Amino acid sequence: MSLGLPIFKPANPINQERKAAPIRVLLVEDDEDYREIVGSELSWHGFAVRSFADGASLLGSLDTVTDADIIVLDWRLPNISGIDLLPQLRQRGVNLPVVFLTSHPQIDNENEAFARGAIDFIDKMRGVEILARRLRLVAGKPAATPYPEKPIVCGKLVLSPSAGRACWNEVDVGLTVGEYDIVHFLASNVGNYETYRAIYDLQYYEGFVAGQGAQGYRTNVRSSIKRIRRKFCEVDSTFSEIQNSPSRGYRWRGLTVPAECGMPVAPSPPSPTQEPLNLQPHRR
Repeated sequence: MSLGLPIFKPANPINQERKAAPIRVLLVEDDEDYREIVGSELSWHGFAVRSFADGASLLGSLDTVTDADIIVLDWRLPNISGIDLLPQLRQRGVNLPVVFLTSHPQIDNENEAFARGAIDFIDKMRGVEILARRLRLVAGKPAATPYPEKPIVCGKLVLSPSAGRACWNEVDVGLTVGEYDIVHFLASNVGNYETYRAIYDLQYYEGFVAGQGAQGYRTNVRSSIKRIRRKFCEVDSTFSEIQNSPSRGYRWRGLTVPAECGMPVAPSPPSPTQEPLNLQPHRR
């Protein structure tokens, strides 16, 4: 619903090259010491950071968003929480990407953040180096080798690497940065099972340990895959392209070809057993 307010969009759209200008971040964090540490370290990593102690301060300085690229919100803030601040920003026409940086990384909170429109959700324990890496991905300025520019077709799936978007039956699925990376990874290795560990390392970094026990990371991967499946099923209830083998991991079935080649897209093979998908609404 339009409220007749101006629309604030990123000063530098993702599809526009930015070679010299730093990524501009608005950081909202109520812990003064932590806010100073994160701001200083992000500045050292080449970001331009402007900090706010609470949501009211940001809402009172909306003119600053016209010169920003990303908003980083703490989950718990005084007076108005970060998760409640996000819809207020949207109501005021602020369409900048929003990333949550939180010490409350529970799955329910993560689901709620994505449901409200956040583009990423990061545990504070990951450290500022990981935060910087994820912010570059959000801003369309990855530190690693960029994806090829040609769209990728895999059956009904079309990936746009330069924009980081995934479409199914010509409908944008609405994946987050991390979710897109997983789909891109699976579709680029179509037909091959990728291990839980490989998918987990893609989300975080090689060797990172989380969860209970040596295999705890599997729970995180399963949650990510279920979230991705749910989004595809919202577009197409018959979606079944992500297949699971408990011993081998996950794979994407179908034929992957560059869109420009004009090659016919082969029909997908029959679907083997995959994990059941819970289509009930997320718990709030």
